[in-house]
Amino acid sequence: MSDRPRAPFRAYLQPRVLVMLALGFSSGLPFLLTGNTFGYWLRDQGTSLTAIGFISWVGLAYSLKFLWAPLIDRVNAPFLSTLGRRRGWMFLAQLVVAASLVAMAIVGTGHGLVPLGAFALAVAFASSTQDIVIDAWRIESARNGEELGLLSSAYQFGYRVALLATDALILVAAAHIGWSISYVACGALMMVGVIATLCATEPARAEAAIKSKALDLPLLSFRGLADAILGPFIVFFRTYGVLALLMLAAISLYRLPDFIMGPMANPYYHDIGLTKDYVGGVRATIGVVAALLGIAAGGACALRLGYMRALIIGGVLQALAIAAFASLAYAKANVALFAAVMAGDNFSTGFAGVALVAYMSSLTSLGYTATQYALLSSTYAWLGKIMKGFSGAIVESLSATHGLMNAYAIFFVGAGAIGIPAIILFIILAAHHRRTRLAAAPTAARA
Repeated sequence: MSDRPRAPFRAYLQPRVLVMLALGFSSGLPFLLTGNTFGYWLRDQGTSLTAIGFISWVGLAYSLKFLWAPLIDRVNAPFLSTLGRRRGWMFLAQLVVAASLVAMAIVGTGHGLVPLGAFALAVAFASSTQDIVIDAWRIESARNGEELGLLSSAYQFGYRVALLATDALILVAAAHIGWSISYVACGALMMVGVIATLCATEPARAEAAIKSKALDLPLLSFRGLADAILGPFIVFFRTYGVLALLMLAAISLYRLPDFIMGPMANPYYHDIGLTKDYVGGVRATIGVVAALLGIAAGGACALRLGYMRALIIGGVLQALAIAAFASLAYAKANVALFAAVMAGDNFSTGFAGVALVAYMSSLTSLGYTATQYALLSSTYAWLGKIMKGFSGAIVESLSATHGLMNAYAIFFVGAGAIGIPAIILFIILAAHHRRTRLAAAPTAARA
């Protein structure tokens, strides 16, 4: 049993935590609207699986955000410096996301995939910029490790509520009022983030850390530019040495199964004959309960067993849950089986997600928060974002020789199996950390 104090319920009602809850919602809202839910919209309009897979590459913006994170770390948002560095960028990014979602709704699929894809890319770029700043604000605003855990939990809950809206409720809305109006409504919901940004306070610890490290250099000077770009990476690799490469490899492979299966999930439901109302209803009830239980279980496991064990357990659950989707190919529209598979997927995703976020947050250094966390979160996403673009082509290629349902089944089993290398890498990292602690114990005892 851990001797760390438990946070009372009233701790979740602190203004900073409530702001984090709303910012988590704002961060999660655009994600599926350019990803899996976007794929459902396209499939509903008769778009091929290959095209759906390739257009999912707009999500690569989330994987490349480390490229402009140094700018976010050092420069104020244009015309918004009075809000502060973090809040100014949040505000600007949220406005761009809202406007681009409305533009997607106006353009629709009737004008071709190119303009629709361009506005989806704008959403993804602005959303990933928002994520950079919100992650930095979360880490920099925490006064200690306990509060970081509290803010991370609030972020995850807010993020999951947003996923509920854009993964479940939007399907019910689209079935009755259409996709375009549903996307306009999501654009309006971005005002939740705007209000939270205006209510937030600018974290002072990061500015103090930058000045104490003599890092507050003009960005356009050689030293300032070099430090903004290279400083976060130098500090990260200096801190963890060669082990940093193993960490980055494990992180990059960890969520690969979820990324690869993502673009095909909603077209799969469409092709096996499930209605949008039913899919949305299951996601909004059983799915959300399972996701919240997964988040709670993942956080408790990370607290009591440590990050590494939580990551290993989460990796195993994730691989099994995704492989289980193959069973739906043969049961067709079996509603009970779909509910069970959905519950398993949401639980494992919540568990693995909170374990990974907590682990990555623990690896950052104050003063380089935005860039280092952007590097880590980009690392976990970049490979999956690239590979998922081929998911539709893989299913359609397999369907030519095995039939569409068999192709889906093979695809989901393979997607689950892709998670095995990450589990092995985290087992190796766990063993290394255990040896390090055992080696340090005698030294500590002598001291």
